[in-house]
Amino acid sequence: MWDELLMQEIDRIYMEEPTYGSHRMLDQLHKLGYQLGHERVRSLMRAMGIEPIYPKPRLSVPGQGHKKYPYLLRDLEIDRSN
Repeated sequence: MWDELLMQEIDRIYMEEPTYGSHRMLDQLHKLGYQLGHERVRSLMRAMGIEPIYPKPRLSVPGQGHKKYPYLLRDLEIDRSN
């Protein structure tokens, strides 16, 4: 029963702000008067299948149609400026 109540609160907070992870979720729960640790919040979020929305890796991968230009100075010996 206690876990179900916490899960309902976590779900309500997540619907308002889906970028919150377990630590920010814990801060919101503390503001509501709940006393628990971030590990408990993390395990409940995992059980509910909730994870925060954040930028994933490999965001700067070029598109398929983008042309790759050659490096024109590769075999050139540079011995002075200008």
